[in-house]
Amino acid sequence: MKLYSHPLSGHAHRARLFLSLIDVDVDVVQVDLAAGEHKSANFLALNPFGQLPVLQDGDIVISDSNAILVYLAKKYAPEVWLPEEQVAAAAVQRWLSVAAGEIAYGPGAARLVTLFGAKFDPEEVIARAHRILKLIDDHLIDGEWIATHRPTVADVALYSYIARAPEGNVDRSTYRNVTAWLERIEALPGFQPFQKSPVGIVEEA
Repeated sequence: MKLYSHPLSGHAHRARLFLSLIDVDVDVVQVDLAAGEHKSANFLALNPFGQLPVLQDGDIVISDSNAILVYLAKKYAPEVWLPEEQVAAAAVQRWLSVAAGEIAYGPGAARLVTLFGAKFDPEEVIARAHRILKLIDDHLIDGEWIATHRPTVADVALYSYIARAPEGNVDRSTYRNVTAWLERIEALPGFQPFQKSPVGIVEEA
């Protein structure tokens, strides 16, 4: 099994984190984004969208980070990380959509500005980040995990960009429930941290 990845990609980190949490070995293939390897003919044959991550499992190729989480959960950890019961399954799907939407275009986009010089309006994406962080912080008042009473792929999908939100000048310090949730994820067996970058807000040790 191969995972095409980049160490600074939060989408790729989702997949690497989950593989580590479920203790599945994978060969990580680093894709040089700066050199445009993700737009090469060989890579586009794997993912015509030219995006990371991509998981190659024998003849099966899965692109999109959330799709990879679903595939891996179904294959290796059914009912543990991706519940089948309809209400719980719907709750997980709701938060996977949040990860692909509000998180990607809030804290994810804010980080792209400081890290890669992306042409987003910093004030707009930082404000968007605070709106979703406040919503999640309020949501976590009633439980330790995002979708159900135990960790699921929803927690994995949300973790990376929230954890590195300060790199996009998004101050997480007032969101105590979010901070406690991040710490719970980081305490899970097999946790793999997301590489830090020296940009944005300096977090206290």
